[in-house]
Amino acid sequence: MLTTSELFNLKQVAPLLQPLLTDDMPWRLLKNLDSFLESISDERLGQIHSTAWVIGSVYLDVSARIGPHALVEGPAWIGPGAEVGHGAYIRGGVVMAQGSKVGHSSEVKHSILLSDAKLPHCNYVGDSIVGHNVNLGAGVKVANFNTFDNTIKVGEQDTNLHKFGGAIGDDVSIGCNAVIAPGTLIGPRSLVYSGVIVSGIYSADSVIKHIPVQEVIAKHRSHH
Repeated sequence: MLTTSELFNLKQVAPLLQPLLTDDMPWRLLKNLDSFLESISDERLGQIHSTAWVIGSVYLDVSARIGPHALVEGPAWIGPGAEVGHGAYIRGGVVMAQGSKVGHSSEVKHSILLSDAKLPHCNYVGDSIVGHNVNLGAGVKVANFNTFDNTIKVGEQDTNLHKFGGAIGDDVSIGCNAVIAPGTLIGPRSLVYSGVIVSGIYSADSVIKHIPVQEVIAKHRSHH
């Protein structure tokens, strides 16, 4: 099992956000998220594009911005320098720490994005914690729901949650179109190759890949 302090450098977390990360078990941080968002003020200080929709209680730092055609459904806390890009969708209770980015056509639901986490293109992240300086390639999905509606397990540990995506440690890089299965923990500085389906618990500095055998043959040409 990877604990919260093994996944994330807690010293990098801004003092205001430290209450989010006070439990050793990563999935329990979602309960902290709910408590944190109960007390936020609706203060929209940053830049909101005229075509964006912002609904409910949303704190938007003066240096943060929400781009064209984005939809932000509070409660949400969007910190310094954070960016919600074109057509992005924020819902269900989200914290975006300093410098984090949710880009074009990406969706984040009930999750914590730590500083400089980047979800730049067509990503989905649900009920998850994404560490400092994580980068998700285009099309990466972090699934949060078991098809059979069972509670989510992390290894052999039952979280008693019907929705939990995973926890992605600091400085992880995930290639395009990878799928992170519910209940997955990925240790810091790990690398996930493109197109991989990732499930389980991976220690720090892992390289996770699946390279199928590729066969190339000459195309048959009929002679007339």
